[in-house]
Amino acid sequence: MKKLIMAAVGGTVLGLVATSQIAGPLLAQEAENNASVYEQLDLFGDIFERIRTGYVAEVNDKELIEAAINGMLTSLDPHSSYLSADDAARMRVQTSGEFGGLGIEVTQEEGWVKVVSPMDGTPADAAGIIAGDFITAVNGESVLGLTLDDAVNMMRGPVGSEIIITIVRDGEVEPFDVSIIRDTIKLTAVRSRTEGNAVVLRITTFNDQTFPNLREGMEMQVAEAGGIDNIDGIVLDLRNNPGGLLNQAIIVSDAFLDAGEIVSTRGRAAGDGERWNAEPGDLAEGKPIVVLINGGSASASEIVAGALQDHRRAIVVGTNSFGKGSVQTVIPLRGDGAMRLTTARYYTPSGRSIQALGISPDIIVEQPRPRPTTEEEEDQPRQRTEADLRGSLDNDSLSEDEINQIEEDRARAEAAAQLREDDYQLAYAIDILKGLNALGPTAMVQQ
Repeated sequence: MKKLIMAAVGGTVLGLVATSQIAGPLLAQEAENNASVYEQLDLFGDIFERIRTGYVAEVNDKELIEAAINGMLTSLDPHSSYLSADDAARMRVQTSGEFGGLGIEVTQEEGWVKVVSPMDGTPADAAGIIAGDFITAVNGESVLGLTLDDAVNMMRGPVGSEIIITIVRDGEVEPFDVSIIRDTIKLTAVRSRTEGNAVVLRITTFNDQTFPNLREGMEMQVAEAGGIDNIDGIVLDLRNNPGGLLNQAIIVSDAFLDAGEIVSTRGRAAGDGERWNAEPGDLAEGKPIVVLINGGSASASEIVAGALQDHRRAIVVGTNSFGKGSVQTVIPLRGDGAMRLTTARYYTPSGRSIQALGISPDIIVEQPRPRPTTEEEEDQPRQRTEADLRGSLDNDSLSEDEINQIEEDRARAEAAAQLREDDYQLAYAIDILKGLNALGPTAMVQQ
């Protein structure tokens, strides 16, 4: 026992000696780094003073400092930035679900402004702006070289005023101008409807209204269908959803999961990570789910799609998502401003990072671009059948109720065919639910 204690003490002493031997150079290096930082800060002060006194025009000290702060943050990544007091107030309004503007979520890529997604029912959506478009000029003025916030500020303006943005689009040979009238953006976070026997929940954004809207819409559609047993399943449409609040993405995922991890975040230090798990309860009561995504599905949308995909709770259909897998923390600053700083990365339950890769669909389904209808197609006569012939015999083998049922089935088939013309991806998702429902309750487990 005495030998063991001595060995332990000896080890401790040796450890202290080793630490003291290493600490000297480390402390010297840290002191040198600090000196270098202070020299750089002195350099910043010198430049700031030279600009104040020697620039050709008088400058605003506050704006100059804010520009320097923003430059420091935007040099880190496209999502870190400084928010002035006005910008911070505007951001708080946006997460509540109503604000003024065009209705597009944008990022920056190689100096240009890139559309992440247009928001449903907004002026940008009505003008035909699509995910992946590049905005190269606003009212004839190039945005190249501007910060993202500066470019966004150029697009802001009074409700009812016109803005002309120049678009570069994949597949188009030349840039083209689009005229948009600014409007008040009132976002309905979730729109619900029934297509055939499928409940479609179109989630446009993740704000404070998202989960309450989703639950209310789901309950209403199920009630109108006469109960959960009368629906084939649910389509969660996350296409062109640019994301939003992390807590809402977690709540929406939890709504369809009984247990297991939803998402985790990992920061710079080992202790900075967080993990969120699902609690018992499934809003869909085990009914199959198809999640629709595309290149405009980002951030919170990717969290939901990734969680349901990893737990095999849903089939993900569409095209690869945007790939924004980073966490931004909004830190209040003095003077009512704020700093938006990237502090962590998102990981799906299986440990996949979303960043730059996005969510890959289980089934890739492209959305065909609408083709213009020619006059010849519009004038094409309807195909004639036996029932159109004068004096044709009636069908005497069916009752009136059976004939009505056939007509209803035909109307549903025609509606489904029209949906394929209007929204091929959604029609594909509904077909999957129909097939899974036909296979029975074990289909989602076995797939």
